[in-house]
Amino acid sequence: MLSDIEIARAAQKRPIPEIGAKLGIPAEALIPYGRDKAKVDEAFIAGLSDRPMGKLILVTAINPTPAGEGKTTTTVGLGDALSRIGQRAAICIREASLGPNFGMKGGAAGGGYAQIVPMEDMNLHFTGDFHAITAAHNLLAAMIDNHIYWGNGLEIDERRVTWKRVMDMNDRALRDVVVGLGGVSNGFLRQTGFDITVASEVMACLCLSRDLEDLQERLGRMVVAYRRDRSPITCRDIGADGAMVVLLKEAMQPNLVQTLEHTPAFVHGGPFANIAHGCNSVMATTTALRLADYVVTEAGFGADLGAEKFFDIKCRKAGLKPAAAVIVATIRALKMNGGVTKDNLGPENVAAVTKGCANLGRHIANTKGFGVPVVVAINHFATDTAAEVEAVRAYVAGQGCEAIECRHWAEGGAGAEDLARKVVQMAEGGSAFAPLYPDDMSLWDKIDTIARRIYHAGDVIADKAVRDQLRQWEAAGHGNLPICMAKTQYSFSSDPALRGAPSGHTLPIREVRLSAGAGFVVVICGEIMTMPGLPRHPAAENIRLNAEGEIEGLF
Repeated sequence: MLSDIEIARAAQKRPIPEIGAKLGIPAEALIPYGRDKAKVDEAFIAGLSDRPMGKLILVTAINPTPAGEGKTTTTVGLGDALSRIGQRAAICIREASLGPNFGMKGGAAGGGYAQIVPMEDMNLHFTGDFHAITAAHNLLAAMIDNHIYWGNGLEIDERRVTWKRVMDMNDRALRDVVVGLGGVSNGFLRQTGFDITVASEVMACLCLSRDLEDLQERLGRMVVAYRRDRSPITCRDIGADGAMVVLLKEAMQPNLVQTLEHTPAFVHGGPFANIAHGCNSVMATTTALRLADYVVTEAGFGADLGAEKFFDIKCRKAGLKPAAAVIVATIRALKMNGGVTKDNLGPENVAAVTKGCANLGRHIANTKGFGVPVVVAINHFATDTAAEVEAVRAYVAGQGCEAIECRHWAEGGAGAEDLARKVVQMAEGGSAFAPLYPDDMSLWDKIDTIARRIYHAGDVIADKAVRDQLRQWEAAGHGNLPICMAKTQYSFSSDPALRGAPSGHTLPIREVRLSAGAGFVVVICGEIMTMPGLPRHPAAENIRLNAEGEIEGLF
């Protein structure tokens, strides 16, 4: 059996102008990055604004487990399957962060015969977008410290500089650092830290902006520090927004690549879903929707994080109306949610599958609560038995939905044609999409609504300082912003070990952060970190070049 990277390396890729032509993108509107990837010119995208939009399909999943769910693989397989049944389809996913690639999670290009290529490029530096975001973010950090050094005309309180630095790597040692050591010539001594690039508000701004003008407006209103009287200092006050847009000009243009079956794929932006809003860029999605009849996109991690933020942040702010949602599950992952350990997932265990279906059922109910029709995709593994699959089908039928077994990992788009036909049927039937809460609800009530209706928490607790901070932001005019929950992806609760469908638990709110530029309030729950660490044995230990100069160990 070939590995993912071996399958990707053997792919017969078509020239990128040929892929663009499938969507009516002329060759002159593509900015090549080698032979197999290109950016789509912003001028061409601007000319599409009057075109009607196709149908948007969201792929989400149950809570992730070490057993694997295959959300990106299913996104790719569904896109290929839609093409196979005669639909003009495109795929929209996020770019991969180097941190998880060299850590534990691995890449983000799909797997088996449902992959996006060039897989190695996409999982490494790709077209340099993340490097541009890192540079723009850190330029602002440098300009803040420089402003303080040269007299501090804005009267920034050095203790209340909220803008950290970022890098696209997991490095726990950088979570809390001290800068300015070494004397007067090295600036002011202060405590700060690093976040991972995908948690940067600059990333969120880029992914939610309609165009460069909108991007500069969003960057300009980011709050980066406070004065002693607690009045805010913005990026525009520092004077960095113009230079940041210059650094981000090329990164703002969506990247076009292809699947193994040559379906066009837009890969752009990469905010994490457990600490950011977890969706690819609005520009890529809207461009695809104006060029294709069906656009398949994904939202990171389980539906409690990715789908909720996709609906309540991205769709709300971009005016998008999803036509249908696919919830991905595997028999193996359902067994883990039913209490089976990773070492014992092979033998048939219908009882554990049935017990684990409670997690799937919670995600079905939550997603249907947004008014979007839902289908379940059972991502097939060779160890699945007929009895286990039938148990899932019966459970899902009891939830008023259909579960379809999909074999796209082994068979490519041909293995997901039944899913594609069901998606078309649902999408043609219409959607009654609506966000979970109204804009004018108070910030605390929005948090409480997500916690109770999506997580099924019994209580939400926070220090008085957190509640006071929310009230201050409301008084400053930020009360209409949506909420971006930063929470463990492994559970509906804040405890990553609490699997299944827990109810009545308490959700602790540790901290809140204003992302005025991106346009949401980040709520940090439990022990979640905005700078991850590497595992005991990171994937980087096994990544190398072989004797032929080919990459090995990347997955």
